[in-house]
Amino acid sequence: MSLFRSAATVSSFTLLSRISGLVRDILVARAFGAGPITDAFWVAFRIPNLLRRLFAEGAFAQAFVPILGAARNNRSEEEVRTLLDRVALLLTAALMLVTLIGIVAAPWVVSAMASGLRGAARDTEFGAAVWMTRMMFPYILCMSLIAFASGVLNTWRRFAVPAFTPVLLNLSMIGACIWLAPRMDVPVYALAIGVMIGGVAQLAVQWAALARLGLTPRFSLRFGQAWADPTVQRILKQMAPATLGVSVAQISLLINTNIATWLTPGSVTWLSFADRLMEFPTALLGVALGTVLLPSLSAAHARDDHGGYSALLDWGLRLVLLLGLPAAVGLAMLSDGLVATLFHYGAFNAQDVLQTRLAVISYSAGLIGLLSVKILAPGFYAKQDIRTPVKIAIMVLVVTQLLNLALVPVLAHAGLALAIGLGACLNALALLIGLRRRAVYVPQAGWLAFTLRLVPALAGLAALLWYADSRIDWIALQAHAAQRAALLAGVLAASGVVYFGLLLLFGFRPRDFGRRPKQ
Repeated sequence: MSLFRSAATVSSFTLLSRISGLVRDILVARAFGAGPITDAFWVAFRIPNLLRRLFAEGAFAQAFVPILGAARNNRSEEEVRTLLDRVALLLTAALMLVTLIGIVAAPWVVSAMASGLRGAARDTEFGAAVWMTRMMFPYILCMSLIAFASGVLNTWRRFAVPAFTPVLLNLSMIGACIWLAPRMDVPVYALAIGVMIGGVAQLAVQWAALARLGLTPRFSLRFGQAWADPTVQRILKQMAPATLGVSVAQISLLINTNIATWLTPGSVTWLSFADRLMEFPTALLGVALGTVLLPSLSAAHARDDHGGYSALLDWGLRLVLLLGLPAAVGLAMLSDGLVATLFHYGAFNAQDVLQTRLAVISYSAGLIGLLSVKILAPGFYAKQDIRTPVKIAIMVLVVTQLLNLALVPVLAHAGLALAIGLGACLNALALLIGLRRRAVYVPQAGWLAFTLRLVPALAGLAALLWYADSRIDWIALQAHAAQRAALLAGVLAASGVVYFGLLLLFGFRPRDFGRRPKQ
């Protein structure tokens, strides 16, 4: 399967996940609005998500996938099975301990994550955040095992199941919002229960996919043998700097969430909904490309194919610009229409729309940086060089917090979003410079022609969006939801026709971006 088709497969299922996630957030916005109790849920939900990104999808995946790929190429089937058994055993034991500690220490965890909730006037929100944190903490155990299964499935080039399973979390939360919330004394608690049901459902589906490949881990109590395995030790050694690197990004998120709890009530929710819109392009393109590139880059590195390695990175960067730049323009110039059409119902009022819009515009400034990091960082990970991205991440953390000092007093919650976006751009630039200096990435021919084709298409798209936004009052159409949705769909469809039509007119052809990975 070509890399483009693999990325398209991941993107298709990820699109389904993001659409279901939007439906989830629309229902949450309609039912609970953007207030203190909703902020408490998003704070509580971010805690297991932070640990998921730290231990599961972040450090573990970065260390595990390249080493597993090498083991699959160089070792017998039974040796690979034994490696999987031992990694799964240690991962499960470690995360069970983390989960137990998290449940017991939930009040202190919430205090560290959202100190703004500790005021005497906010006891209700703090108590709600603690309760929901305890309910959702086992989610990290589910997600860590899901990350293990995803790493195995992606290495075996089974990309569809890992891309699809997040839909189950969203469906579970939607069901909780519709049917469970009205039956609870504190309705927002239903969302936390929905998260746990969704985590278990995701794990069950991915475990079934492993079983079909005959790769389900065989659990035992041989912790000593697992710990002493040299390959497991290599993974752990790789995880140490990877954990530090991912921790830097999560520390930045922790600081930003903490700052947001001190701002106007609703700030955490506004940022969460803006982040949801940003997840569409970052997941559909950045995560999809990163997912399919890492195994291919690892294979190219194992073959000592320097030219193929560089060409893979070049292909990913071009696709990021081709699809990421119009997404950034669209998010910035159509933010009113997107936020109003998706969230402006029930308890989510016009002021919430305006505040969320500001965050969306601020996030869009860093979209290309966020996407590029998903391409450039695997360029280091596949060579099992995790230390360089860690050093860059630490530098970006410092710069991001300096930007917060300058931007938050002026822009409030939007300043937090802008600081993250600018930090991502700096991160991407530093990664690119590092790859170029090592001659790991050498740009392929044709970049000038590519740019000349791209600029007029972006200009035409921007002109269309400016005209549409100047003619439509999205907030005033609240009572006409169907008409507003139809207008938004029409603008998006016209944008696609204009952008891709101009690309074709100026010489772009889809075949220019197809790649077939070497096996």
